[in-house]
Amino acid sequence: MTGKTARKPATSATRPETQDAPAGAPKLLAGGNPQIPKGYGDEPVQAYIAAMPGWKRDVGKELDAIVTRAVPGLRKAVKWNSPLYGAGDDGTWFLSFHCMTKYVKVAFFRGAALDPTPPGPSKQANVRYLDIHEDKPFDAAEFEAWVKQASRLPGEKM
Repeated sequence: MTGKTARKPATSATRPETQDAPAGAPKLLAGGNPQIPKGYGDEPVQAYIAAMPGWKRDVGKELDAIVTRAVPGLRKAVKWNSPLYGAGDDGTWFLSFHCMTKYVKVAFFRGAALDPTPPGPSKQANVRYLDIHEDKPFDAAEFEAWVKQASRLPGEKM
């Protein structure tokens, strides 16, 4: 999907993070972030996305689809209750995302080297963030351009 993506606001009564999770569903941690066991490959990433609450699940699906389409030879994993994406065989990662209370935080581990630089600053010199809010569209084409650039930079060992 290209262009800007908007989502409809949900009321607190319809937000899954305010309701009890079904039996056997992953526990939601602070901000509605799913607690998913560490694992490598697409399966744990898809489990994480499926457990994302409410509108955040659609964001996770879109982010995953864009990264998967944009990066040949993509590697995926879940560590520290966040999906990680890597390129190549060096065991490094270039991107991750995480559910926060009111947004999905995308981390570009070498984001300071991207052009244009993603808008969210970090205390770490190389990291930049993109915060995706329910009521504010994000530019999917710009995100894909950042993903392509980030996948060609040296990654982070984690």
